[in-house]
This record gives sequence, C-alpha cells and structure tokens, in this order.
Amino acid sequence: MKKYFLKKLFLSIITLFLIVLILFLLMDLMPGSPFNNEKLTPEQMEMMKKMYGLDKPVLQRFFIYAANILKGDFGISYSLSINTPVSVMIASRMPVSMLIGLCAMLLGSALGLILGFFAAFSNFYGSRRSGRIADLLCMLISIIGISVPSYIFAIIMSYFLGYRWRVFPLLFDFRSPVRSSVMAVIALSTFVTAVVARYTRDEATKVLKSDYVLFAVSQGIQKKALLFHYVIRNSLMGIITVMAMLLVGLLTGSLVTERIFSIPGIGFLLSSAIEANDYNVVIALSFVFAAIYVTARFILDILYGIIDPRVRIEEGRE
Repeated sequence: MKKYFLKKLFLSIITLFLIVLILFLLMDLMPGSPFNNEKLTPEQMEMMKKMYGLDKPVLQRFFIYAANILKGDFGISYSLSINTPVSVMIASRMPVSMLIGLCAMLLGSALGLILGFFAAFSNFYGSRRSGRIADLLCMLISIIGISVPSYIFAIIMSYFLGYRWRVFPLLFDFRSPVRSSVMAVIALSTFVTAVVARYTRDEATKVLKSDYVLFAVSQGIQKKALLFHYVIRNSLMGIITVMAMLLVGLLTGSLVTERIFSIPGIGFLLSSAIEANDYNVVIALSFVFAAIYVTARFILDILYGIIDPRVRIEEGRE
C-alpha cells in the first residue's frame, strides 16, 4: 500500500509541474502584452517589463514562479487590479463559485439519482410499457443535458425568467445573492442531472440483474428493502466516482455561465484575465483548477486502493 500511495503521489506532483510548465510557455507565446495601454511608449514598455521581471528568459522566469508557488505566492495582477496579489483576488471570489457549484451539484445529483433509480426499477418491476417510458424519459433527459451546454440553458432562463417574466434578477446582486443565483444553479445542474441519471440507471440495472439480487427477489424480499439494502448500496461506489469529478468541475466555476449572470466568481475572473492578458491571474487560476482536479483524482485512487486491494494487485504494486 505504501508503494502504491507514493507512486500516485509522485504522478500527481509531476502532473501539476507539467501543467504549470505548459501553461507558462503557452502564455509566453501568446500575442499581446499584459500592459495594454496605447499611451505607453516602447521605452516605457521595456521599463515595465524590467520592473516586473518579464525581461528575463522564459525558463528562468518559470523556475522563479514555480518556487514562489510552493510558498503560496502567485504573483501580482498586471492589469485587472494592478499590483494586487493574485492569491487575494482568488480568495475573494472562490467562495462564490464554490457555493454556487455545491448547490448545483446537490440539486443535479438529487434529480439524477431519483431519475436513474426510477428508470432502473421501472424496467425491473414495472410493466413492459411503463419500463420503456421511464427508460425513454431518462435517456432523453440525459441526451439533452449532456449535448446542450449549460450556458444555453442559462441564456434561455435569463430571457424568460429574468427578462420577460422577471421572476429572478437578470444579473447577480449582492443585496439578494440567493435569488440572483437560482438561474445559475439550475443551469449548471442540468449537466450533472444528465450524467448522474444515466450512470445511476446503468449501475442500478447491473445490480438488479446480478445473481444475488435475483436470489433475494426469489425469496420474496420487499421492494423497499431491495432498494435500500441492495441496489443503492451496491450502486453508489461507481456513482460517487462520477459525482466527485463533476463536483470538482462545478467548484472551479463555469466561465460562460458566470459571465452571463455577472457572478463575481473565479470563472468570471478567468475570462476577464484572458481578455486582459493578465498572465499571472490566468496561470494561477488554471493551476488552482488543475490542483483541485488532480487532488480529487489522487484521493479517489487511494480510496480505491484501500477499499479494493485488487486495484493494487492488478497494477503490480504489491
């Protein structure tokens, strides 16, 4: 187990290092400059670059930046909020994105689990007609939710619920943060609902067709006991894995959806930083997103290794 843990940790660290390196090189190759002021002369531009250390070779700047990251220093903003530490900018916006993402995850997961288990149970216990209808409904919602981007739902709700019917505020309002976040939460939850519903339906169907469930049914087990003691318990392991990855994506914010509703989260900050060529902000946010994802993946791998030793054995780690 120790060897398995160390190998996963090493791979996670290498992955993050390579991500930062690639991001740094790509940002350096991008056209334009973080000092997008037409009034600046070429001499003044050179002075600005020298003041911020941008005149050094790219690899030298990268290793300086990587060393600073280990200390929690992501540098300062060049243009969005001049000389403001990037870590302060992220810390002020992260809670907003995390709260909206968590709410979207809870809503989408609840709807997806209900829909998925309903479809699987209807196929197993219901009539052929009711089972087909439930299955068709689940697949239809899944296809729509997966194929249609969340920002399309955001635009539709913004037009009808915000503009025409005025049910919710069109843009985020600090005086009414809950009401002004409802449409964003619903829009972000559509993809989660679709993925969780489809995966839950498939996992629950596999469990219901397993030998031990068929034996329990032949013994006259009640539907309620079958659902809670067999189906849900044995389906959740795989479902939780999918939900964990979806949660990571939502916690890191939605760039377009936050932009549509003017939500002051990290997604909005990233899009603004890209437009302004604010290198430090873009790299820092991309690194934070990658770190959250890699950490979640690392935790899941370790949990798999603890729960199921076959994972370690099959990979030849023990």
